[in-house]
Amino acid sequence: MLEPQSRMLDLTDVELSADLFLPINAIGLVVFVHGAGSGRASPRNRHVAQALVGRGLGALLFDLLTETEQRLDNLTRELRFDIALLGSRLVEVIDWIDRDLELHSLRIGLFGASTGAAAALLAAAERPDVVRAVVSRGGRTDLATVVLPRVKAPTLQIVGAQDPLVFSLNFQSSHVLRCEQRLEVVAGATHLFEEAGALEEVARLAGGWFEKHLQEVTVFL
Repeated sequence: MLEPQSRMLDLTDVELSADLFLPINAIGLVVFVHGAGSGRASPRNRHVAQALVGRGLGALLFDLLTETEQRLDNLTRELRFDIALLGSRLVEVIDWIDRDLELHSLRIGLFGASTGAAAALLAAAERPDVVRAVVSRGGRTDLATVVLPRVKAPTLQIVGAQDPLVFSLNFQSSHVLRCEQRLEVVAGATHLFEEAGALEEVARLAGGWFEKHLQEVTVFL
């Protein structure tokens, strides 16, 4: 199992902690955008990240919030739904990657979970020439409705069959997106994909999507 490299992402106003998994000759870099109340140590995201690394993809997991902000959010839950803040942080991380000598040549994909999926779509709309693919796992893509028509990156939404609310919201988002997109339903899975084999199916679907769109040159019309 590939061990992560610890990184500090030096952004405009904050420094964010990150873990980088980078296989030799990586075919792309997937940036993980965690959901409400989570962080770079999310066991579900790390499970998917390891599966992607096994397919030759790099993975960057980082904390969207500083330690102080996370403590505030744990009390008030206000920052986890501040999609403008989370999206702008992610845009800065994408720009940081572009400045990094080791990473700047890699095509970028975004993997967002819960509210992180909305931040991923916002960043994809803001950096259309950089973000090559987006995957949402149980994502609140509806929270990014205002920017969905601007998203050019091929977008895959993955939702559990036993998660009817998020399925309905993702279905609505699929009719607003104008890019190449697909909605996949994982049989028997609930919102957190805790059922046997559910996360493995998420990783399989996400891996195929990223391999397809990060290996080829995507032409945006």
